Amino acid sequence: MSRLLRATALMILVAACGGGNYSAPRNLNDACAILKERGKYYKEMKRTQRRWGVPISVQMATLYQESKFVGNARTPHQFVLGVIPMGRQSSAYGYSQALDATWDEYKDVRGGRGAKRDDFGDAVDFMGWYMDETTRKLGISKGDAANQYLAYHEGRAGYARGSYRSKPWLVNVANSVDARARLYHAQLKQCGKA
Repeated sequence: MSRLLRATALMILVAACGGGNYSAPRNLNDACAILKERGKYYKEMKRTQRRWGVPISVQMATLYQESKFVGNARTPHQFVLGVIPMGRQSSAYGYSQALDATWDEYKDVRGGRGAKRDDFGDAVDFMGWYMDETTRKLGISKGDAANQYLAYHEGRAGYARGSYRSKPWLVNVANSVDARARLYHAQLKQCGKA
């Protein structure tokens, strides 16, 4: 193999290893397998649970719904006439799919100017902060995965107006989040992580 070809192959390999690991864990249906594969996740979610009181199972179910645990997840592109790209559906990005404005509010309140939406610890801290505020402002229990998700998706003002009531598909999604939170909780109890 020529020296140039070897150098090119080495550069590609180094570049591939240099980025963050934003891929999803292998088995998204098993909370214990997720935490075994990604040990950092448990530490960060436990910290969020202690700080904000949001159960790990609710955090995990919301992450599953929002990004499938993909750190650099983005909303799909919108197209005009089916072919001309016109930007993304929203500014949602990262594990938590936080919108730009809400993320900026979180950083201002928390003093986390360097916080990143594609950093797992920052993303779950954001979710804990948001859900804690939802509990304070709307009275929704932190363990109520379905209603916390509806307020997360619609925003607190939208939830208070009942905007989700005209979206049966979203109510179904919230019920799925609740079912997944219950599944994850049962699994976490089995492996001693609940």
